[in-house]
Amino acid sequence: MKRKVLLACQLMIMAFALIVTPVGVQAAGNDHHKHEHKLCISPKMVQLQGDLRKLWIDHTIWTRSYIVSALAGLEDQNDVLARLLRNQQDIGDAIKPYYGEAAGNKLAELLKEHILLAGKVVDAAKSGNQEELKKYNAAWYRNADDIAKFLSAANPNWPQKELQDLLYTHLQLLTDQVTARIMKDWKADILAFDKYEDHIIKLADTLTNGTVKQFPEKFK
Repeated sequence: MKRKVLLACQLMIMAFALIVTPVGVQAAGNDHHKHEHKLCISPKMVQLQGDLRKLWIDHTIWTRSYIVSALAGLEDQNDVLARLLRNQQDIGDAIKPYYGEAAGNKLAELLKEHILLAGKVVDAAKSGNQEELKKYNAAWYRNADDIAKFLSAANPNWPQKELQDLLYTHLQLLTDQVTARIMKDWKADILAFDKYEDHIIKLADTLTNGTVKQFPEKFK
């Protein structure tokens, strides 16, 4: 029976190894060797990682779409903004099974503020109003601090400084896109978005791994 369980675990690891960052712990062997024990990856872990990656990638796609619309003054700007704000609620809803209704709604509220402040930053940059740009940029980073503080208080596996660094990088890569588009440096804009998307996957996986570590019983 034990051999069947072990075999099933090994097969599951092989099946999902390419798309999942494994959760592991280091264990000492003898005096000369150390090896890493990988936890058996469950379908629930794969599901959470896939869900969070999609939601955060959607965040980057709709944010970029809004930037393009806002800077070009396109007619779809308000519709795109509505879809982008819905994405923030979707992200908040995704953590409710683990942190509860109130926490999920609080995260959604903070993320919606993040988006609305981003819109003000974009508008100020477009108009060249440096005073407004400085004011809203400061508020934008303060919001990132609030998100990092909120999440780190909910889960000890999400250190506040680590989350703050991730969110600051997120804001900088977004700023790089806005700046590049205003300057009509399309190659720089594309490069910034590629980095932005890669980075958001790292952020999503950080949230996944922390959740799995905090609630291992939910991922058996």
